[in-house]
Amino acid sequence: MLTAFDSIPAADRVIVALDCDAWEAIALADKLAGRAKWLKIGMTLYYAEGPAIVKMFKRRGFNVFLDLKFHDIPHQVQGAARSAAASGADMITMHTVGGVPMMEAAQRGAQEGAAEWGGEVPATLGITVLTSMDADTLAATGVTRPLPEQVEAMAAQAKRAGISGVVASPREAAALREILGPEAYIVTPGVRPAGAALGDQSRVATPAQAFANGASLPRGGFG
Repeated sequence: MLTAFDSIPAADRVIVALDCDAWEAIALADKLAGRAKWLKIGMTLYYAEGPAIVKMFKRRGFNVFLDLKFHDIPHQVQGAARSAAASGADMITMHTVGGVPMMEAAQRGAQEGAAEWGGEVPATLGITVLTSMDADTLAATGVTRPLPEQVEAMAAQAKRAGISGVVASPREAAALREILGPEAYIVTPGVRPAGAALGDQSRVATPAQAFANGASLPRGGFG
């Protein structure tokens, strides 16, 4: 299936994950200037530096994927999404297992925060099943569905909630593209060059495989 992202150059579709401290993140960003468009700020960096780190990378011309994986009651998630959007983040995440009302609240918060920031509403993404989890790990949490079915069920909930897309393994991207359609974001962590160490990821693919499977923005990492 052709997607809304196919005409975007590959270099502008890869997200570089800065899972490190601020000094290393800034040094990496300096090296990536003009070569990469997207940076991911996760919990490690954001909890140490706060919204200022988002604003700094925005001033340097990067798009920022703020990956905090919200999961709480709808009121709290709405406030968190509003604050994240007001920092200038271009993309934010939440856990789909929080349910449709929580994801709807996140979308409202993102819209409110964008109005405060004066920018566009960030893409809102639902985490389906963490790419560090395999079938046994998922089953141990009490989920009885096979892992691919759980991913698809969570993606269907994200679509129902009206958020922008999902985060899922590149192995599941093709099936999710059929469910979500050509306009949805499908961000795929666990992207590694052939032969690279897996780290804490269980379900991985190369960048080329991720693109071929329908990913809009595959994500690799540093740190």
